[in-house]
Amino acid sequence: FPGPFTDVVTTNLKLRNPSDRKVCFKVKTTAPRRYCVRPNSGIIDPGSSVIVSVMLQPFDYDPNEKSKHKFMVQTTYAPPNITDMEAVWKEAKPDELMDSKLRCVFEMPNENDKLNDIDASKPAPVLSTSKQDGPMPKSHSVSLNDTETRKLVEECKRLQAEIMKLTDENRHLRDEGLRLRKVAHSDKSASPTALALRDNGSNSLPSLLVVIAAIFIGFFLGKFIL
Repeated sequence: FPGPFTDVVTTNLKLRNPSDRKVCFKVKTTAPRRYCVRPNSGIIDPGSSVIVSVMLQPFDYDPNEKSKHKFMVQTTYAPPNITDMEAVWKEAKPDELMDSKLRCVFEMPNENDKLNDIDASKPAPVLSTSKQDGPMPKSHSVSLNDTETRKLVEECKRLQAEIMKLTDENRHLRDEGLRLRKVAHSDKSASPTALALRDNGSNSLPSLLVVIAAIFIGFFLGKFIL
């Protein structure tokens, strides 16, 4: 029986009748729970043969343990007009019985056989025919050197300072505009035209500063991106 023994292992036993009479046969084993025999008994016609399948059930194989399992095939000439096989074996005399003993052998595949099987099951490696001629193409994003990086960082800091300065001036102008509105409301003698001119002047200055700041920021951001 070849291993591994993780599944049912089947071995066929061929019995042949070389005589000119019918022969009854019966297969016995020392480990009936470990094996399944089909057929385990029957009749063989003269000059005919029969195949007996011996199925070994899965078990944990120990290579250090020697197999003590044995089979015995008993045969005897079949009487005429046979009707009961059990009666034949009970009534048979010892000198009318013939037997053949077989010893079970367990074989595990060699390591070399396993390697050969694994190599045979692996697909053949596919060699790539495409080669890259010349250097690899450069990426679209080119890294900047340290000097340019420092310049950009300093430029960004300067722009941030300018933005903070313009924000402070804008806040100051807005506060000044609110103060002028309060003065205008409190001063009843002031004319509507003068108040309108003051409001327009106070509103136009913050808008102009915001436009200037946006122009500076757009200019430097465009330079940074390009």
